[in-house]
Amino acid sequence: MTKYYALPVSTEYWKPGDNYLNDILDAVEKRVAIGDFVVISEKALSTALGNIVDESSINPSLNAKVISRLWMRIAWGYFLGALCRLGPRLRRRLREYPVEAGSCHKQNVLQQAGLLQALMWGSEGGIDGSNLPFSYVSLPLSNANELAEAVHREIWFKLKKKVFVIIVDTDKTYSFRNFQFTPRPRPMKGIHSIGGVVAYLIGRTFKLRKRPTPLAVAGGKMQAKEALKIANIADRARGPGLGATVWDMAARFKVDATGISWHMLSKVKHKPVVIVRKNVSEDGT
Repeated sequence: MTKYYALPVSTEYWKPGDNYLNDILDAVEKRVAIGDFVVISEKALSTALGNIVDESSINPSLNAKVISRLWMRIAWGYFLGALCRLGPRLRRRLREYPVEAGSCHKQNVLQQAGLLQALMWGSEGGIDGSNLPFSYVSLPLSNANELAEAVHREIWFKLKKKVFVIIVDTDKTYSFRNFQFTPRPRPMKGIHSIGGVVAYLIGRTFKLRKRPTPLAVAGGKMQAKEALKIANIADRARGPGLGATVWDMAARFKVDATGISWHMLSKVKHKPVVIVRKNVSEDGT
């Protein structure tokens, strides 16, 4: 029987322009072993790369305002939230969805990812505001495979360790038998991106198995099924961080959702990297 062990690695908060490659090498140098899986947060990489948008400068359209005021507050706050078994606190927050800031956010999602993503209640199209200050949100990586390969090369050249590097997003992939699907765009090969809000509703309504979404793998071939297992182990080891949603993060700092600063975030230890190790029993099973 194969068992896995996970070690979340704390680093300083990665801000735009930070040398994340050096930080990853410093974090894993004395911990990583040959054959390990080095799992890295997509959001942390996007932030370090400056792949973020300040939504306070966006002018929302009528469509964005309607989605923010009616769809989010009524459809998600009452009907869809209950259908998808969202918790009572989250449904209450959705019924109080901030119309002004929310409209700017929905306009950004409409422009970046389209209507089916904008109809999601959060992390639409891989666009996410948690672990970011003010009105910033991170955008999904368009070159996750290249970034995974770059990290893999650095670990090999500098540390002489052959490992797997997996970039993962906390947005969920749902499994129906051997079919894996996710609402978010550009997952790894073997996981199907379909339907935005439709995929989310199907997965939640039918209580399908859900796990974080692997976006890219470097260091060797890996089936989606194994990558999903590793991603799930790493996510559990990392924990929710500053909070599962922007509201949770704001509650932790006791400010409103746009009142969090870079300084506040830099005072908290972050765990953008998790090392997962496979331990095979003596009988080789």
